Amino acid sequence: MTKDDFGVWSVELPDDPTTGAPAIAHGSRVKIRLQHPGGWWVDRLPAWIKWATVPEGVMGAKFDGIHWDPPANEKYKPKHTRPQKPGSLKIYEAHVGMSSENEGVASYIYFKDNVLPRIHKLGYNAIQLMAIQEHAYYGSFGYHVTNPFAVSSRSGTPEELKALVDEAHRLGLVVLLDVVHSHISSNADDGLAGFDFGQGRGANYFLQGDAGYHRQWDSKLFDYSCYEVLRYLLSNIRYWMDEYQFDGFRFDGVTSMLYHHHGIDVGFSGNYAEYCSPSTNVDAVVYLMLANKLIHSLHKEALTVAEDVSGMPALGRPVEECGGGFDYRLGMGIPDFWIKLLKHTRDEDWKPSQIVSVLCNRRYTEKTVAYAESHDQALVGDQTIAFRLMGAEMYSGMSALQPASPLIDRGMSLHKVIRAVTMALGGEAYLNFMGNEFGHPEWMDFPREGNDWSYKYCRRQWSLVDSEHLRYPQLNAFDAACMAADEKFGYISSGLQWVTVMDDEKQVLVAERGPLLFVFNLSPFDDYEGLPVPAPVPGKYRAVLDSDGVEFGGKGRIGHSIDHFTQPGSPQDPAGQFYDRGQYLKVLAPSRTVVAYALVNEEKEKAKAGKAAASKVKTVKAAAGGATGPTTTAAAKTSAAKRSS
Repeated sequence: MTKDDFGVWSVELPDDPTTGAPAIAHGSRVKIRLQHPGGWWVDRLPAWIKWATVPEGVMGAKFDGIHWDPPANEKYKPKHTRPQKPGSLKIYEAHVGMSSENEGVASYIYFKDNVLPRIHKLGYNAIQLMAIQEHAYYGSFGYHVTNPFAVSSRSGTPEELKALVDEAHRLGLVVLLDVVHSHISSNADDGLAGFDFGQGRGANYFLQGDAGYHRQWDSKLFDYSCYEVLRYLLSNIRYWMDEYQFDGFRFDGVTSMLYHHHGIDVGFSGNYAEYCSPSTNVDAVVYLMLANKLIHSLHKEALTVAEDVSGMPALGRPVEECGGGFDYRLGMGIPDFWIKLLKHTRDEDWKPSQIVSVLCNRRYTEKTVAYAESHDQALVGDQTIAFRLMGAEMYSGMSALQPASPLIDRGMSLHKVIRAVTMALGGEAYLNFMGNEFGHPEWMDFPREGNDWSYKYCRRQWSLVDSEHLRYPQLNAFDAACMAADEKFGYISSGLQWVTVMDDEKQVLVAERGPLLFVFNLSPFDDYEGLPVPAPVPGKYRAVLDSDGVEFGGKGRIGHSIDHFTQPGSPQDPAGQFYDRGQYLKVLAPSRTVVAYALVNEEKEKAKAGKAAASKVKTVKAAAGGATGPTTTAAAKTSAAKRSS
């Protein structure tokens, strides 16, 4: 092997001059043998390996690198173009391996054929794929990456992953890769960490000593000041976009990258001294700017999302403005808030003002992906919102053929309300983890020694949402209705957001988002009939979405055909103002529900009614004309019969 001017070692193996056969055949097992500075020899997987497998059924077996270069007739060729960037981003976070109901690892082909149609039917327009980069330890959820360029072999081959992405594009789904460039698994035998022999900066992927070790993750940290590290990571970005047609990335562990302290035992209050100090890892910030610049230059419609809990200013502004270049940042404080509220606060003490404060606490002009829960909240040791609300009664009380118990009724209601208010006020995009939309019970636990290597809790029980006699389809239907409402009204991404009422005593929250007027009643006890609600403009309003619908497991108390006319001023003064609005309307707000109202366009409605009436007249005339013929003929036959007799 020879070393170039940049310190990279390589060797070129020419094809056979007679047969043209490659020096290393497709599918060959490959490793690099290196002499350790201590004098002994070690085997390592190539840093750019595209696929790595482990022998089946061999406990403790190490991964083998697989030379992946299939002949032209075996390479998957994309058939569909990338979809356009969604105006209102709705992300479905998914893990391919645990996407099947069977107790095992699901394949890319299974996900393509069985899960993608579900996502498309629900109305999401993007998927975020986790655990795609190879990781030797399955239980790491894909975040202890060993081989950044390799497709996880547990679920299939690189060509099968390409087919999955292509099918998603056919369905109009943007595909984001959950990419891990914040750290690398310390597994030296199977991954990139094996190239760390203690060499210094400029000759190592990683920093040395405490600076190169993440004590909470037990992993190695990249040296972002090294040009070769930057070239390696940036080429990794391009590889996933060019080779697999990914449309963007969710960058994991951004907070750890931004600061030398990695956010460990550090709180962020919003004081700018917390962001602009010697604790800031400028080299990592520059890498993230370079990565975003590259991504958006390769594909103008690309999307990037930062997993940052610190609130680093300008992280979500363009690089041209000296920002981080991300399109979105995750609203990571929102799910933490819901957990604390459910654990420590009685329902009757929920305060709309507190909820609004948390949901609206984000940086102006930097877009946020809101979510009530993600994969983090579903892991063993934690609970999903549904399981936290309903617990073990989900095993026995979810039949739709019998009345819901008070616990199930409360759980169903709050599950819908929490997700709806998060969509309405939490950000400019929305994310949901696979199965949480229908209240998947229990938790997630990957096979490990502690659970006897079981896959029982490492799967998704789709049969629950497919069983019409259960209540899971009702929660699923509400999620789909929220997606459909956003598709029609574009409220999730709307820049118009105004909270008018935060009544902590009545536990009523009223907010305008886009063209919709949301009314939330969080009270566990009180229904409000004829509740005055400030309206943005005068006119006639109708309900377009409500969590109390029978099809969503509610009691069906909201009429969608009922017209709600605004009245001027306030209930006390027709010439006055009502919560800074010059008009109001009266509505029914049942306990623990959300209802969204839209202004009726009366001109369009009249025109539509006129067309319908005209069409009905034509139909009646046609029917009458059709009936006249046979009747006249019958009468003529009767008259002729009389004359004959």
